[in-house]
Amino acid sequence: MDEKDLYINFDEYIRQGETQQIERAEAWRVAIGLQAVDGLKTSEYLQDTARRNIEGEITIDEARELVKQYYVKKTAHDEGDEDTEEADRVSSNISKLLQTDAFTYSVAGLSAIHRAIFEGVFKHAGRFRDYDISKKEWVLQGDSVLYGRWQDLRMTIEYDLEQEHQFNYFALNKDQVVEHLAKFVAGLWQIHPFGEGNTRTTAVFIIKYLRSQGFDVNNELFERHSWYFRNALVRANYRNLKKGINYESIFLVRFFRNLLLGENNTLKNRYMMIVGPEEWKMPESEKIPYKLGTSTGQVQDKLQTSNYNIISLIKVIRDKQLSVKEMMNGLNLKGRDNFLNLYLTPSIAEGYVSLLYPDKPRHPRQKYLLTVKGLALFNELIAGE
Repeated sequence: MDEKDLYINFDEYIRQGETQQIERAEAWRVAIGLQAVDGLKTSEYLQDTARRNIEGEITIDEARELVKQYYVKKTAHDEGDEDTEEADRVSSNISKLLQTDAFTYSVAGLSAIHRAIFEGVFKHAGRFRDYDISKKEWVLQGDSVLYGRWQDLRMTIEYDLEQEHQFNYFALNKDQVVEHLAKFVAGLWQIHPFGEGNTRTTAVFIIKYLRSQGFDVNNELFERHSWYFRNALVRANYRNLKKGINYESIFLVRFFRNLLLGENNTLKNRYMMIVGPEEWKMPESEKIPYKLGTSTGQVQDKLQTSNYNIISLIKVIRDKQLSVKEMMNGLNLKGRDNFLNLYLTPSIAEGYVSLLYPDKPRHPRQKYLLTVKGLALFNELIAGE
């Protein structure tokens, strides 16, 4: 097999594949790319197994079992095999998580994701650390972020998740939404509840959270820029007043603007070095806080929609929780089927509206509300009026 054939061409599947192939390719793209945050690389065997799953030859559960048995039966061991096995098994586990919609926004849900990712890899999978940590960081020239005390982990996570749950997005435009989400992710990561695998767990948790809030996540970023993502989290959480260094969130915000708004901001790890060679420093042209634009010079705003029915429904819901009848009254509509088919279903499908009881669609007191994405678009709409 030629070297060029060893790695999956995700773009080819995403451009030409069927819907299920695209979804599986997107999941594997994130799963494999995230291994770079710990300097790990997957094997040729994993790549081939992933390809078989993407093409529908085997299920994701069969893929995971094949990877597991491959290492159980492997007799010859080379240097670095332990790292490769971790990358392979973790990749298949992450792909499994991302190929399902189930998500629990809670401390237990975060712990369950860690357990699911590192099952069979770490003995402490799913358990919070019971010791304090520090980590020497390349971008900090060997210094460390100040991580949470192990005694406070559960309480701190509960606080952060509850603050986010109660946060009012209603008055924010899309720029402020992205900036707030970046701040939330940085804070959650800094708690660092797990001794190992914290960044990969945070990434999966946030991807699933963002999806639950109506965002289309640009998975290519996690394939190609996962190490940048980790370094950006480091810089967002590092301060050294003696050296004149304060928390710097611009790098993480740029990542999230690319992730959620489809922008093409420059993402270079060397720009994040606190002290680096002169030629590594960020050019003045890149220091504008939110340098917008793509290769065509146009901002691809993923919050916008050309569907007038969706826009009308968003304006009716606003910051309220409404029943089907209340939404129909607000739109002056009489036909329930037309409302469901032309207004509500498309709004839910495009991530602007969510159910108050998503796990029980037929709940007798079911109501509907705007997602974070929907609120951001609403604020854009009223700002333009």
